[in-house]
Amino acid sequence: MQLIIPTEVQRRIEYLKNQDLYIHLEQTTGAYAAHLDSSKHPAATFITNAIVRYAHGSISGNGPYRIGLKMPHGWIYSKGLTHYEESETDTLILAGHDSQGKLTVALQLSRQPF
Repeated sequence: MQLIIPTEVQRRIEYLKNQDLYIHLEQTTGAYAAHLDSSKHPAATFITNAIVRYAHGSISGNGPYRIGLKMPHGWIYSKGLTHYEESETDTLILAGHDSQGKLTVALQLSRQPF
């Protein structure tokens, strides 16, 4: 993975819009590490292989970045993204890493299930 290049991520968001896609969205504030450090609040969110379709999407911020995807009946919003997988062409794989390099958020969109 490499640091996000906003213009490249926006290009991929545009490329994938208006089609049925599988989504993987995950966020953690230390749920995986709470058993090692009781000061971490064990919160997490996880959804995988749900089908979504968005008509508008955008990346914003100065890093970490946020992405919003407008669907017919609501929004998908992810914040704290720092990296993307540059070798993927038909998928969008994004992650947010904290200052220690640990995963805090992941957003992935693909025509194929994860």
